Amino acid sequence: MSKEDEPNNPFEELQKQMQQMLGNPNLSIMINQPTGQEVDPEAPVDAPPAVEDEDDPLRRIREFELKPRDVSEYLDRFVIRQSEAKKVLSVAICDHYNHVRQCLEDEALREKDYAKQNIILLGPTGVGKTYLMRCIAKLIGVPFVKADATKFTETGYVGHDTEDLVRDLVKVADGNTDLAQYGIIYIDEIDKIAAQTTGGGRDVSGRGVQTNLLKLMEETDVSLHSQTDLVSQVEAIMDMQRGGRNRGTLNTRHILFIVSGAFDKLDEIIKRRVGKTRIGFTREHPADRESSALLRMVQTRDFIDYGFEPEFIGRQPVRVVCDPLVADDLEEILLVSEDSILNQYRRDFAGYGIEFAIGPDAVKEIATRAEAEQTGARGLMTVLEGVFREYKFALPSTAIQHFDVTPDMIHDPAAALVGVMESREVTELDVRRAEVDRYVAYFKAEHDLVLKFNDKAVDTLIAASEEAGRSIREICESKFRDYQHGLKLIARNTGRKTFTITKAAILAPDKELSRWVVQSFEDRAGGS
Repeated sequence: MSKEDEPNNPFEELQKQMQQMLGNPNLSIMINQPTGQEVDPEAPVDAPPAVEDEDDPLRRIREFELKPRDVSEYLDRFVIRQSEAKKVLSVAICDHYNHVRQCLEDEALREKDYAKQNIILLGPTGVGKTYLMRCIAKLIGVPFVKADATKFTETGYVGHDTEDLVRDLVKVADGNTDLAQYGIIYIDEIDKIAAQTTGGGRDVSGRGVQTNLLKLMEETDVSLHSQTDLVSQVEAIMDMQRGGRNRGTLNTRHILFIVSGAFDKLDEIIKRRVGKTRIGFTREHPADRESSALLRMVQTRDFIDYGFEPEFIGRQPVRVVCDPLVADDLEEILLVSEDSILNQYRRDFAGYGIEFAIGPDAVKEIATRAEAEQTGARGLMTVLEGVFREYKFALPSTAIQHFDVTPDMIHDPAAALVGVMESREVTELDVRRAEVDRYVAYFKAEHDLVLKFNDKAVDTLIAASEEAGRSIREICESKFRDYQHGLKLIARNTGRKTFTITKAAILAPDKELSRWVVQSFEDRAGGS
């Protein structure tokens, strides 16, 4: 066979392609070719070892027996209000994963037509839309991916490709494609890709993205190796080199898609359709309540008028409206929710050995201020961060271990902090002394030797710390970094394990340690 008839080396071809992609034809790219016999792509691949049932990633799906009420009650532990949303979501989720379980039990059922109950969530920001779905995914035991619709473009060359969502799902599933194919993809801010009528021509960031998402939602095979990602292509080649079993695509048939958005101005479209200027809410929070009530009347025609393709919105048969949160709801979130942001701040302070108590009046004041932020539950963190910021900075450097959160503290955190500091009569000197005690405890735990700093030594150490602008721990570790060796030698000579640190040891630690060691040998010689 002549040289011209020889088959092309696929690895050389790959190298040329990668050089072209990188714009450097002289770049040397090392690709490890398999040694020995070439791998026959048609040859059977050894089956992986059987996975024990308890380690089966699909076990929770195979054993799915949750009832809608079970799901709703679970969500009640974490998400306040939204009872109607919880009910609708619970039914849709149970229907979907019961079907998935049946497909796993009966392969023939997988080939039958099935209309997925993809979900569209409507409601203002901060009401728990994302959190609801994250909690559901955790309960069921399936991978969950969240993304903002605004980051996608029609082509994927500028921005992200919609198929990256499926690849991200595989990553979350630790590469397990069997599990990833039953995951949940959540796309927020879907209202931002509604096609807009402009004079600038074709809307590629709206209608085009809708079309690409529609393909995913219906059913398609997605390549797990992005054509625009060099790293992904290299990984594909490495898989081929290893001759292992590589699943190159993932089918989206059983992936559940949830989209959500605030849908500003959608209520105005609905209002024009129903022909009502007001629908009865004239007292507290009229705008929010009226908007929520109008959204419950939404029809497919309204979404189309908003800028969505009929085919796209038709793939979201389950529509859920989340209610806006008022001060009472925010107060309940602080007190009842298992993942309350208030508990997060308790853990933050606990990391410094500090705890706080908060009364009902302070909780009410926080909730009232958070409602004024008009960002739902996110307003709670905005308010709490403003209240606790100075406390987090100042208190860990003091000996304070407890403080009370009062309405006055909410109104003026800085003034309240001064009161906390003064009421405890804590000075910087007290803090430095506490740091000395902590170093003594550390030294004993590490070396089983006890250091006792006398008052003059402590004063000298504190002065050195203030002058150098360094912590007591840093000063001590610098001055006594070799002390454990000399003190252990003294301990062998004399049996003594407690040592008094004097001012002289602070000023000239090495000189003082040498004197102690010499003295220990003299004492041992004198006693022999």
